[in-house]
Amino acid sequence: MNNMDSVPTLTVLEQSQVSPPPATTCLQSLPLSFFDILWLIFPDPVHTLFFYDLPITKTQFTQTIVPNLKQSLSITLQHFFPFVGKLTTFPTSTKKPEIRYVEGDSVTVTFAECNLDFNDLTGNHPRKCDKFYHLIPLLGCATKVSDGDCITMPVFSVQVTLFPNYGISIGMTNHHSLGDASTRFCFLNAWTSIAQFGSDDSFLANGTLPVYDRLVKYAKLDESYLKYAKVETFNEGYQLPRLSGPSHLVRATFILARTTINGLKQLVSTQLPTLEYVSSFIVACAYIWNCVASIHNDESMLFSFPVNCRSRMDPPVATTYFGNCLMPCMTLARTSILKEKEGFLTATKMIGESQHGIAQLVRGFSTKWFPPVGGLRFDSHYVQNYVNMGEHL
Repeated sequence: MNNMDSVPTLTVLEQSQVSPPPATTCLQSLPLSFFDILWLIFPDPVHTLFFYDLPITKTQFTQTIVPNLKQSLSITLQHFFPFVGKLTTFPTSTKKPEIRYVEGDSVTVTFAECNLDFNDLTGNHPRKCDKFYHLIPLLGCATKVSDGDCITMPVFSVQVTLFPNYGISIGMTNHHSLGDASTRFCFLNAWTSIAQFGSDDSFLANGTLPVYDRLVKYAKLDESYLKYAKVETFNEGYQLPRLSGPSHLVRATFILARTTINGLKQLVSTQLPTLEYVSSFIVACAYIWNCVASIHNDESMLFSFPVNCRSRMDPPVATTYFGNCLMPCMTLARTSILKEKEGFLTATKMIGESQHGIAQLVRGFSTKWFPPVGGLRFDSHYVQNYVNMGEHL
């Protein structure tokens, strides 16, 4: 298959609406916390794309894969009702937005066939980013409820794409207010288990049902974030940003072998013996930051990533807590410092200390250090613009 230079063609084979099994999920709603409301202020959707080597024909795809994925998704949704619900906002800043499920709600699932080169897309070499856009589903539009003034919008959609005789991809888009990476992967683990075994018995036996209780309660922060989000102005024209091409950006995969990571950790333990927190993730981030800085002139460079707060809070929040529970970890440095001979060690020290500081702040959670409105300000390490560079679980 060698279609690298051909015009991408995506043929929709089926578009389905998948709901939980009848009478398994009653009317439910999940109010947003300030952790979730933040993503009404920064509304970029989350796109996830997985590739699977699976040399099957179109017939095998439509007769086996499609029915299995639809049935298993339906069963999964009965345990994860927010994925099939709708984000609901109200014409006042005093009433919290919520994700609400009513009987008949469904997830849009698109099944398609694509002529792009599967091996090219799944390689490690640089590929144009816009090649992947065809494999990512859109979210539906916002609508006004006929018997009220609230605005509702879907929060989750799926696209499964066949590359005949090579494999499939599963692309997902969700509104970030639905949940963070921890929530998404709890959902995906459940869906995977149910698809593999044909029922939810194994998933239920694992004891990993989502926890919907709002365990993080800070009313003043909820109020401040609601005012800043201006949810009362949301209308039928509300729309999330969409991926669109052509793009000059490329995507590539760089592999750090275990031996390399262990060597970096050994160097850090020798040269920075007092650094309290060192992990594979931190040394990998420091190495990347050091490399990226080397191609820049002398300028300020921010490195940031969100940190899962569930296990770091006091008392800890359940690992299966549903929703967002993230704090940004950021550190700022001049590229001239990062490019020096000891640049990697400098980067490691700064990132390690920042993450350790976040852990301490989360344990002593207080509205005094969390931003009430506007820019994200914590201490001298932080800047006002927060960029999501991925989630550290």
